[in-house]
Amino acid sequence: MIQLLTLLWLFQTSQPAQNTLSAQTPQADFAAPTNASNGFTVKFTVDLKKFDGEKSILEISNVLSVRLRQHDPLDRKRQNYPAFKMPDGSVPVLEATVVLHSSEHPDWKNMTIGIPLALLKKPEGEHDIVLNFTGVRWTMYVDGELLDNDFPFGYPRWAPQNSWKLDAKYVKRAAIYLPAITPEKKPAKQPNTVPVQYWTPPGHNSWVGDVATCFHKGRYHVFYLYDRRHHYSKFECGGHYFEHLSTTDFKTWTEHEAATPLDEQWETIGTGVPFVFNDKFCLSYGLHTTRIYPQDKTTLPAQWDCLNKNGRTGTFQRDATPGIPAGATYSVSADGIANFKKSQIMFHPCENPSVYTDPSGKLRMMANFQSNGIWESESIDGGWHCINPGFPPGGDCTFFFRWGKFDYIIGGFTGLWSKLAAAPNSAYEDVAGKGLDFYDGSAVPAITEITGGRFLMAGWIPMQGGWGGNLVIRELMQFPDGRVSSKWLKEITPETDKPETLAAKVAETTTFPTVGKSFMLTFTVQPAAAKQGKFGISFLPETGEQASCELQLRLADLRAQFGPGSLNSFAGKTKSLREGEGPHHVGNYAIENLIGVDTPFTVRVIVKSDDKIGGSLIDAEIAGQRTMIAYRAGLTVKNMIFRTEGVELKNVQIAPLKD
Repeated sequence: MIQLLTLLWLFQTSQPAQNTLSAQTPQADFAAPTNASNGFTVKFTVDLKKFDGEKSILEISNVLSVRLRQHDPLDRKRQNYPAFKMPDGSVPVLEATVVLHSSEHPDWKNMTIGIPLALLKKPEGEHDIVLNFTGVRWTMYVDGELLDNDFPFGYPRWAPQNSWKLDAKYVKRAAIYLPAITPEKKPAKQPNTVPVQYWTPPGHNSWVGDVATCFHKGRYHVFYLYDRRHHYSKFECGGHYFEHLSTTDFKTWTEHEAATPLDEQWETIGTGVPFVFNDKFCLSYGLHTTRIYPQDKTTLPAQWDCLNKNGRTGTFQRDATPGIPAGATYSVSADGIANFKKSQIMFHPCENPSVYTDPSGKLRMMANFQSNGIWESESIDGGWHCINPGFPPGGDCTFFFRWGKFDYIIGGFTGLWSKLAAAPNSAYEDVAGKGLDFYDGSAVPAITEITGGRFLMAGWIPMQGGWGGNLVIRELMQFPDGRVSSKWLKEITPETDKPETLAAKVAETTTFPTVGKSFMLTFTVQPAAAKQGKFGISFLPETGEQASCELQLRLADLRAQFGPGSLNSFAGKTKSLREGEGPHHVGNYAIENLIGVDTPFTVRVIVKSDDKIGGSLIDAEIAGQRTMIAYRAGLTVKNMIFRTEGVELKNVQIAPLKD
């Protein structure tokens, strides 16, 4: 369980309001701020009641509009409002839009934040709302809780005299403060705890992006790019930054303060990795500034010029280098656990740096996005020179790990290479090209060794809408030939209530109902002679086949796959990663070269339904040695159809997941 960092945000200030409105004075004028970059704060009390259509409830001309409106219950784009619906299925929302202006991006104007009212504990009645624009953040707080935010570029264009008004039917009073108030943070009286497996950050539109992990001084750390709106924040530039979880026993997890919060309008952070060097616990990451500014306005030309002239990178201080900071940088932990501080140093022009200390103690980096290859240096801050050009190819984040006598590099969504540890870098072979990879649906997985020689893999599962989704963690297994596979991590496998036996044996087409929306299915497979036969389980909604999913094992081919579920037949063959289908799409795909299926073996399947993801995850563990996960939008499983051909399924049990 994660002990969430649950905070209340208090906007108490001795600063007088610039202007106030009330039911008696619903409209007024006020003078513009002396400096727009200092931001503004609007505090108001809203009386939420039933309404139809759209209601404008508070407005500052050409600067701010606040409205209530009924949202389409089927529309999850950007804000994912249908994650929280009223009992009648409706999705009323509260939204605030600020109007921004910038010379760099004149088309980046309206930035909207908002919440579905069903997210609130008491959707109807009075609530205290704070809208806070600091220049770096545009945030909505409700009753002291931060419920939505985005990251602006540009500032409002204030008039010398500004008119604002409220609708007294919904807003009781309002006050505007210039400049913005800095809130005080304090822990909530009742902190929240939630399971870590399949976790997403609290809220309607918040997700786990790229995951980076490390084991340091007995503690396993998970850093993840915090995402809202599936990469659509900051005018579709992402606006990501690293949040941080850790654990010492994998049962109790702690949420820490953000490791790399955004501090400037130009910041949007790309992926990286944690590492330890000279006893410093660090987190490397990329500044994806070219999403905001053209490259010639950043520090990248100076960095590339230094590298091309000298064959090594230089050290570029943020405040001493012309241009907007860009490229690879890092933060350092003050206590070896959390409390990270940005170094303000750019050490390489690549924008997704994978820094690591190799088993011999050398400081190395795999360059990703805008560069590639393996690099080496005696200092984090500069002097990086390439020792293996072109490999691994640049792109998403790559992770190096050594396990016994083998070295491995896993890269992004599809790449996996290995070699004998004693062999040179040129000996890396393409494992994914042989169909021997362990990709299971996890996107951009990170690999870390923990106590006892165990290895863990952590990644994220995409949802409908795009980038970012649920956190998933696996335990890895290694075989004598160096092959690696995966299984469920026992410490975080969801707990169930008492199982119910559905059948002692299934050797034909059989239909079973489910128990609840989320459950675990367990059974033993008895293969026929010479590994022949196949079986499939179609997970179906209450009626029809829409959004259904079939888990199918073809024992003769040593394949497992997800495909479309059916009322009448097995799904056709789907493709593996080697054959061109990416498991990270978590749709219809296959895995090859199954292990441990030539004798009786156990299959476990978790179906995890969640209103926030708008569907279900289907997570399978095969013979305790291979995992694969799929996502189906719109699916709530009500029935399961078992089909067998040349195999028997024994002791079929189902158990509801505990809350």
